[in-house]
Amino acid sequence: MTWEQLKYIHNKRVLDFGSGNGMTANHFAVDNEVIAIEPDEKMLKDRFIENDYTQIKGDIKELRNFEDESFDVILCHNVFEYVDDRKEIIKEFSRILKENGYLSVLKHNKPGRVMQMIVLLNNFEHANELLEGGNGHAKQFGIINYYDDAKIIEWSDKFEVERILGMRTFWDLQQNQQIQKDKTWQEKMLKMELKVSELEEYKAIACFHHVILRKK
Repeated sequence: MTWEQLKYIHNKRVLDFGSGNGMTANHFAVDNEVIAIEPDEKMLKDRFIENDYTQIKGDIKELRNFEDESFDVILCHNVFEYVDDRKEIIKEFSRILKENGYLSVLKHNKPGRVMQMIVLLNNFEHANELLEGGNGHAKQFGIINYYDDAKIIEWSDKFEVERILGMRTFWDLQQNQQIQKDKTWQEKMLKMELKVSELEEYKAIACFHHVILRKK
């Protein structure tokens, strides 16, 4: 779904910051020059390598090695929830991204998580914690520090929001995990997810938001 929402990225210089196992970096490396940065050694051991891209093991320090305005697109997917130096990272993004370049941010959406806790997992205790301002926890990455979409603009005045799209509005509420493996079901679900991704009432309860920003 993320790739579909970013299908206009071709023949660009792309930075994937917090690239994980390289699935997205590998995908966009088909017809883009991609540099990926990931600090977790475990993630790098089994990364996707079908297509040619540059993988760097590191963190924000690596951003300082790039020249000003050296990227057309920056991808930062499910990263800001787990870092403390958000403003510093955004500052570096604004420096190394070209004018009118795109910043793609995937982020957790707390209301969607509350719905998932109640409808799918019957975890009323954690749902109440989230409603009272608490944070979540991801088994692999630790504490999920939720933040509002508008916070990204507060961290830097160099960007403006171009689009906010809902992600996984229905997928995470499906209790039949076997059907999730069915290709026909996946295709139908993708079409439905894309159909509601820009509708405010569904965007509000999506598990994730895709915030696409442009550098001023």
